[in-house]
Amino acid sequence: MDPDEMIFKIHEDLPRQGVGRDRYTRRAYEMLPALDEPRILDIGCGSGAPTLELARISGGQVTGVDVHRPYLDDLVRRAEEAGLADRVTACEGSMLSLDYPDESFDLAWAEGSIFIVGFDQGLEDWRRLIRPGGFLVVHDVAWLRPDPPSELLAFWSEAYPGIRSIPENLAAIPPRGYEVVGHFPLPDDAWWAEFYGPLEKRLGKLRETYAGNAEALAFIEESEREIEIYRDHPGWYGSVFFLMRKT
Repeated sequence: MDPDEMIFKIHEDLPRQGVGRDRYTRRAYEMLPALDEPRILDIGCGSGAPTLELARISGGQVTGVDVHRPYLDDLVRRAEEAGLADRVTACEGSMLSLDYPDESFDLAWAEGSIFIVGFDQGLEDWRRLIRPGGFLVVHDVAWLRPDPPSELLAFWSEAYPGIRSIPENLAAIPPRGYEVVGHFPLPDDAWWAEFYGPLEKRLGKLRETYAGNAEALAFIEESEREIEIYRDHPGWYGSVFFLMRKT
């Protein structure tokens, strides 16, 4: 079984493919200086919950990019239902090779997707896409407390070796050509309401669908383990918004 195919299957038709809620997308956007009908690139948009919210609140044009066509089809459908089809564009492509001219966007946005390339690499790769004085907003998993328990450290060392503390990520921003605008951790409800809660229900159904398929069940168990780790270790880590301006 193709690992990517199973990962997509697990997350299809969920409200979100990662941590977040519209209220926190809005909070982060409103921390930026006022932008007049901005050109926005949503990197790794999934089915586009942040894409749609950005279109609603910005009055600008939002391009959502993802590698998985069914996610984008869902984004197109939802944009039409929300009356936002004229301000949302869904593009199939990889964040590893974003084929846009330099300085094409006023704002680049990535909720929970920068881990795919790594925090530092994402800042470096995406900087050229942003106009001078434009902005980059991401949220990424970070340690909230020092000296995590060994079980937790072992899990994240394998799941995301690039995980760092908030001060470490903040320190990495200026050397890569940005100034820090602000940051904040996402509260607990951003993990459960539209991500882990629906995902947990989905995993139960997939267990029935793939009963007897050891390979598929291994992927399901991995996702269940991720949820269990978060539930058992409250407050040790979270997803943190980092807002920055291109210098």
